[in-house]
Amino acid sequence: MGNTRYNFTEESTPSLPIRLLYVSASSYGKDWESLAHTHYFTELFYVRKGKGQLHAEQEIIPLQKDDLVIINPHVRHTETSLDDMPMEYVILGVEGLRFTFDGQKEYITFHCPNRQEDLMYYFTAMLQEMETKQKHYELVCKNLLELLIIHLTRYSDFQFGVIAPSPKTNRECSFVKRYIDANYSEDLSLTFLADLVHLNKYYLAHAFTESYGISPVNYLNEKRIENSRELLATTDYKIAEIARLSGFSSQSYFSQSFRKSCGVSAGEYRKAVKRQNPAVFKNCRKINDTS
Repeated sequence: MGNTRYNFTEESTPSLPIRLLYVSASSYGKDWESLAHTHYFTELFYVRKGKGQLHAEQEIIPLQKDDLVIINPHVRHTETSLDDMPMEYVILGVEGLRFTFDGQKEYITFHCPNRQEDLMYYFTAMLQEMETKQKHYELVCKNLLELLIIHLTRYSDFQFGVIAPSPKTNRECSFVKRYIDANYSEDLSLTFLADLVHLNKYYLAHAFTESYGISPVNYLNEKRIENSRELLATTDYKIAEIARLSGFSSQSYFSQSFRKSCGVSAGEYRKAVKRQNPAVFKNCRKINDTS
């Protein structure tokens, strides 16, 4: 009986100091608005179906099924789809990573039908892990990402480098915060807010939270709670009307959110204001602390 044994020459192989920011699946629809934008991180996406175009800097590149696209940080780009062959793809946002290609370009596309099963496995597996969020899914996604990067460099002529994350501008996040402050009573969603500043909604949520210590959706909710407290203390409006004026979709959702934020119901809060009970006021979180 033969036996062959291979030993590692090092005790351990260090993990790449990169960060997976998000995984998302995009599919073209009639409501797709193609807006040029940039990221401080690298984007990789794999076209699963259909045809379209990549608009990067001053170049337009055709895209089709089994195309892989890599876009380094700070490259202005967008994607468009053909109406008769709608494009679908999986996107990865990766912080701290930059690829080096031949020439001066900071982006690349290449057709890889022969590697379709291998590449699709990594993209699809990460997407499924993020969707199901089973135990240790973050570790699984990190390992899959590292395997994907190694796989790409094995079968291509480009290299990758780990870079320090670029300083992120707070301009977009600041605009979103100001917009929420002025329009919290309107029907706002994360998708709507992201579209205002031409950012991926997952990136906006990450950057906003990093800037202010609270997600944009939670900030919006707390801003509405703050307004409702003011109305409860200074007006005789019914609670249902206060919920509507503060931007909540229903009185039941308002009641649930108010109790979670203040520890008491809206009605109990109003009574405590009249009795000038300081204990109730102490329980309420102050959204101004996030500024």
